[in-house]
Amino acid sequence: MSKKNQHVVPRGNDWAVQGAGNEKAIRIVSTQAEAIKIAKEIAINQRSEMFIHRSNGQIRERNTYGKDNFPPKG
Repeated sequence: MSKKNQHVVPRGNDWAVQGAGNEKAIRIVSTQAEAIKIAKEIAINQRSEMFIHRSNGQIRERNTYGKDNFPPKG
C-alpha cells in the first residue's frame, strides 16, 4: 500500500474517506466522526497525514501521523 494522505470529505449527505489524488472513496459512511476514525487508522498505519474538511469542503483540521517535516517549536 502506498503512502497517501487521507482526506475526510463531504459526499452528498454522507462523508467519504479518500486518499490524496483519488476520485474514488475508500469508504463512505453516514457521519463525519466515523469517517475520521477510519481515516485516522489508515493515516497511522501509513504514517501519513489526515485532513478533515468542513461540509463546504474547506479544510478544518490536519493531523500528522508520520514524520513531521515541520514539528512545533518549543
